Amino acid sequence: MYVYGYETWSLTLGEERNLRVFGNIVLRRIFGPRRDEVTGEWRRLHKEKLNYLYSSPNIVRVIKWRRIRWAGHVARVVEERVMYRVLVGKPEGRRPLGTPRHKWVENTKTDLQEVGCGYMDWIGLAQDRDRLRTLMSAVMNLRVP
Repeated sequence: MYVYGYETWSLTLGEERNLRVFGNIVLRRIFGPRRDEVTGEWRRLHKEKLNYLYSSPNIVRVIKWRRIRWAGHVARVVEERVMYRVLVGKPEGRRPLGTPRHKWVENTKTDLQEVGCGYMDWIGLAQDRDRLRTLMSAVMNLRVP
């Protein structure tokens, strides 16, 4: 499963839910309805059955895994590189009115909190590749509703 640039997406909880719903719709379309052995009626597949039939992780878990992987890559680059300056820089000007969008760094910190590493400095964590790999495997084992 590949979606272009999704490791840089800043997702709200609603957008994560919409992605999971869309993924289930696609899987229901692929696997089609099943005939109930007891009643003989045709039924849609439930979420649990879809997850059993399609053993790959859902899109939200993959996005979180790739976001942490990308954070490790960005944190290890030289400070003169443009992507590092974009990460630590503060943009000038004013934001539009309304609820501000989530920032990528905030989403990365939230992902780390879900694994139990929210108290850590993620830039320092990214310097140790072995710990980061262990953390990324923990993210892939997360139970995402």
